[in-house]
Amino acid sequence: MARLCLGPLLRYVDGSSATVWVEASRPCTAEVRCAGGARGRARTFQVAGHHYALVPVTGLTPGTESAYEVLLDGAPVWPPPDTPFPPSAIRTPADGDDVLITFGSCRWAAPPKDEHDPVGPDALDTLATRLAAAPDGERPDVLLLLGDQVYADETSDATRRWIAARRGLADPPGNQVADYEEYTRLYYESWLDPEIRWLLSTVPSCMIFDDHDVIDDWNTSASWVEDMRATPWWRERVLSGLMSYWVHQHLGNLSPRELAEDVLYAAVRTTPDGTDVLRAHAARADADPASVRWSYRRDFGRVRVLMVDSRAARVLDEESRAMLDPGEQQWVREQALDARGSYDHLLVGTSLPWLLPPLIHDAETWSTALCRGERGARWARFGEYLRRRADLEHWAAFPASFEALAELIAEAGSGPDSPATVCVLSGDVHHAYIAEPSWPTGAGPDARVLQLTCSPVHNSVPLSIRLGFRFGWSGLARVIGRRFARHGRCGRPSLTWRRTGGPWFGNQLMTLTLRGRSASLRLEQARAGRGGAGSAELKTAVESALVP
Repeated sequence: MARLCLGPLLRYVDGSSATVWVEASRPCTAEVRCAGGARGRARTFQVAGHHYALVPVTGLTPGTESAYEVLLDGAPVWPPPDTPFPPSAIRTPADGDDVLITFGSCRWAAPPKDEHDPVGPDALDTLATRLAAAPDGERPDVLLLLGDQVYADETSDATRRWIAARRGLADPPGNQVADYEEYTRLYYESWLDPEIRWLLSTVPSCMIFDDHDVIDDWNTSASWVEDMRATPWWRERVLSGLMSYWVHQHLGNLSPRELAEDVLYAAVRTTPDGTDVLRAHAARADADPASVRWSYRRDFGRVRVLMVDSRAARVLDEESRAMLDPGEQQWVREQALDARGSYDHLLVGTSLPWLLPPLIHDAETWSTALCRGERGARWARFGEYLRRRADLEHWAAFPASFEALAELIAEAGSGPDSPATVCVLSGDVHHAYIAEPSWPTGAGPDARVLQLTCSPVHNSVPLSIRLGFRFGWSGLARVIGRRFARHGRCGRPSLTWRRTGGPWFGNQLMTLTLRGRSASLRLEQARAGRGGAGSAELKTAVESALVP
């Protein structure tokens, strides 16, 4: 009899349909049955000896909530008979509903309950506990997970022991993951956490990768890629990372219509073993990033979300460096400007912040200018060393792309059909803050534009990050940054910005509540609770109206 190995994950949801992702122990037919009569079924497909299904559920009614069960070959496997959690349910939106979007990034898997957690309570675990305790209370309409859902290069003690028993740690990449099977271990460790498993079964999720899903500083520069490709283990690592991302994260981002039109999905499902087909796709994606699009669009009523790949779509030639290749850039532009007036809020999800503290922004543009040769070969070598050592590879390190995004935001946010807000949602930097840009008089958009950064969900926050990011916003830091920029012969950016909230440090989540053209923001941090050892609760650190 088939067992449920991982999932269910509730991924896409609209007014009448949904998708539910599962992994089974053997080939079988996965089925989802809802209490209201809606249902769906799908045959599993195979990748690297694992069996997955993405079940399309149809017949749902807008504005309703329906508990569901999962069956494999007709046998119920979810919910477990002894579960302490409420029934998993699909809640469909109705026209005019408020939209609640909770987001964050950077989550180490939480250790077992009986082990000490060195980085404090997991914000996503804590959210699950709150929702389970009050199933009729406020619930996000979607979780936006903005990168580093797994850490391929920073494994837990338990995973290191498992790797050591499988292949030993003497050969590269040592205690980092090496292949697809080891990636599956990361997802088991993260998504079989009981609270996370229930949360992802009942709250829809949208995901995008960042560097640690593959390796720290992934695609920092052309010379970085060259160095990695010279190692004997890198090719298997990057192909396995892309393959496992496609299976575990990317598929669920797509709507049923997009899935029906996806040639790769059809090929993997119709072959007895899709491993070679998917591996060839990953190889093409690595060799020619422009051949694959990981970015996608989701509309939630009158809220548009563009999830932008700011890792794999990069152009790394020093003379034409760009965060997005030309085709990707054009796609983002088309999606942002499509059907102007049909949305009240435009959210751009990108794992890396667009607006950074001014000192860090200038340091990144400076290092890019040095690497381009503005100060000669010796400075170029120093610029590359600095870029890698200090992780200087955000939007500011791609100055033309930084400006292109600024221009697109100004265009999308201007005119009689402009949205009320354009928000850039990001993570990566292990703290949270709010920044607001200002354009020259007459050049700015009508919409309110904000950089909303929230990280980590569950990770460490070193003292160097706390000190560096606090100082980076100071007046003295701005002066130092401009000196860097002048040395690199860098022009000033076309806009200025200031921090209007934060920095906040800790394990945390942000929630946007979008009601018509109004918008409000809440930042909550996971803190030890009053219920004894291991208990935690979400404490509101800030709550504010962005647009009354």
